[in-house]
Amino acid sequence: MLRLASALIASATLLFGLNGCTATGAVAGGVAGHELTHGSTAGTIGGAVAGGIIGHELGK
Repeated sequence: MLRLASALIASATLLFGLNGCTATGAVAGGVAGHELTHGSTAGTIGGAVAGGIIGHELGK
């Protein structure tokens, strides 16, 4: 879990200049999805996608 969170945070840091809200939402959603689905890959990806969409919409 720690490695996943670290990788997601590092990715978000790199993307922050492009659209920080989207990247931050994707990281938060990915971590939440990972935790809620007990490490399911589909849950992690789904959470990241949902979080990215929400972050993008909130950042407009």
